[in-house]
Amino acid sequence: MNVDAILQHKGRSVATLSPSASVADAVALLRKKGIGALVVSSDGVAPEGMLSERDVVRGLAQEGARLLERRVEEVMTKAVVTCGLADRLADLMALMTERRIRHLPVMHGGKLVGLVSIGDVVKNRLDEIESEAHSLKTYIAGAA
Repeated sequence: MNVDAILQHKGRSVATLSPSASVADAVALLRKKGIGALVVSSDGVAPEGMLSERDVVRGLAQEGARLLERRVEEVMTKAVVTCGLADRLADLMALMTERRIRHLPVMHGGKLVGLVSIGDVVKNRLDEIESEAHSLKTYIAGAA
């Protein structure tokens, strides 16, 4: 299975936020959407960074409530790791584990077309395993 298959199931909607927005605005958007990360982008097409719950927690530990007044671009993770529609789930799992990241913006033709989380990857992998187990049980029952 690949990234495109995940997006076909979950959709291609991506929550983005301007780098000039306040961290308070970002936290409100994370809460409103019930998500763990935002793609930071001035135009909604090219990722400039990622802001995750982890970034916010680190900032709060260092600065306290003052963090909420800062701009997202001051707090975001600037080195954005992305993936493509054809990337395989096994490769994403390895990448996410190696880089210790939980969200990957999906790029196609130089444009942001989706976002895949570790939860999406694990769910789809579990679905694959369940399907394989069912097929094996059916095969064994038919051979008996």
